[in-house]
Amino acid sequence: MMPRGQAPESDQPGDWFQARAGDTVPGLAGPAGWTQPGPPGPPGPHVPPRPYGRVRRPRRWIRVLRRTLAVLGSLILLACLGFGALLIGTPSVGNAQALAQAQDRGHGVAYPGPPVPARFAGALVATEDHRFYRDPGIDPVAVFRVAWGYLRGDGSQQGGATITQQLAKMLYTPGQSGMKAEAKQIALAVKLNFTYSKAQILQMYADVAYFGQNYYSLGAAACGYFGVPPASLSWSQAALMAGIVQAPSSYDPLTDPANAHAREAHVLSRLVATGTLSQAQAGTALAQPLHLVPRDQALSPPPAGSSSCGGARA
Repeated sequence: MMPRGQAPESDQPGDWFQARAGDTVPGLAGPAGWTQPGPPGPPGPHVPPRPYGRVRRPRRWIRVLRRTLAVLGSLILLACLGFGALLIGTPSVGNAQALAQAQDRGHGVAYPGPPVPARFAGALVATEDHRFYRDPGIDPVAVFRVAWGYLRGDGSQQGGATITQQLAKMLYTPGQSGMKAEAKQIALAVKLNFTYSKAQILQMYADVAYFGQNYYSLGAAACGYFGVPPASLSWSQAALMAGIVQAPSSYDPLTDPANAHAREAHVLSRLVATGTLSQAQAGTALAQPLHLVPRDQALSPPPAGSSSCGGARA
């Protein structure tokens, strides 16, 4: 055993360390075969130091815009899914003409009635749905307004139903109201629009609409109020017929002539706004008398296949 403090004896070089000239660390020697490292090589590519502090985030308005677009996208997706469910859950409209015929039969009116005259069609479209010939059966802006109104609690007061929606209500949801009924009418209106031509939709509308005084269909109303068939309606008479469908009891020319005249004036102003009539033509039409027929002299609606009024009403 080696005494404490005595260095080990060895005749092999490298078995123990000793300081040599040229060592990088004075007094430190390497093992046998160890060589001094050479000079450093060329420097590598410069790597910029990582910046200190918080990473810069997008501006606040960009974040708000992204969130808004995400919410809008989600709402649009939900609306599309809901509308798809409505289309699936509502019946086919292939029986629309059969339903119109059944209603007219119940009211003692021939179906189909006389062709819809251009004056009534123009007045109705100008007043109730000026995009009728371009819309898909509904007005998307009005639909959104009604939906938003229901969320606020006053959806039924928003209005905006197109002519096709009104026809859907008369044929499929008569007497019904509320959000569920209006949702059905929207889906059914789209189906009606893609199943029938605009002329067919107008014809069904004119054949089943209620004009007051127990007059169902344009033919019955024209013969009852004025004693003439639909084709002979003047602009003033056609304007009143188009305006009266919104509220027949309020605009009845026999019981409330002043209100009826105001409604006629409104429809004529809409005809001017849509370019159908000039201001002078509308003024002339408004000044013309309506030539109303007394109730006891009213004529019956045109019989089947005829464009002329029938005899005196029973």
